[in-house]
Amino acid sequence: MTDTTSAILDSAERRIRSAGYSGFSFRDVAADVGVKASSVHYHFPAKEKLAAAVARRYTDRFIETVDAEVKDGVEVIQAWRDVFRTALRRDGRMCLCGALAATSHDLADEVRLEVKRFFELGIEKLQEGGLDRAAAIRVLAALEGAMLTANILDDETVFESGSAALA
Repeated sequence: MTDTTSAILDSAERRIRSAGYSGFSFRDVAADVGVKASSVHYHFPAKEKLAAAVARRYTDRFIETVDAEVKDGVEVIQAWRDVFRTALRRDGRMCLCGALAATSHDLADEVRLEVKRFFELGIEKLQEGGLDRAAAIRVLAALEGAMLTANILDDETVFESGSAALA
């Protein structure tokens, strides 16, 4: 991946996390990166290709981070809670896939499938950690909900309260 490609993905991720799928354009991303919009189109021919690539990269990084914590001996639910907490504190934003999922019916299929992949992998990884499917869904829903509520109330402590029952 080139530096320009990474910068484009970084910009698009920040914009999606703060304003959603409809809240960014190639022109916005180009301005952030310091290139022409045609350069963004060169790397990603369509908005849905860019958004799908952002969601894919986000999912891969998120899952890798959770897997590393679990490998280091952190219990699976705590690992998921830790990674969500870190994302909230570091970025002060919604989970990228949670933000996109809120408008999933308005997304291009390619983007929707990548967002769906995040949730399916999350459930699968939680199940690999010993939870049944229903419990895995409850954990993921609680974490996304706690993050959403903390974001709208602009209060990180709400995440702790909202996800405390998982600890």
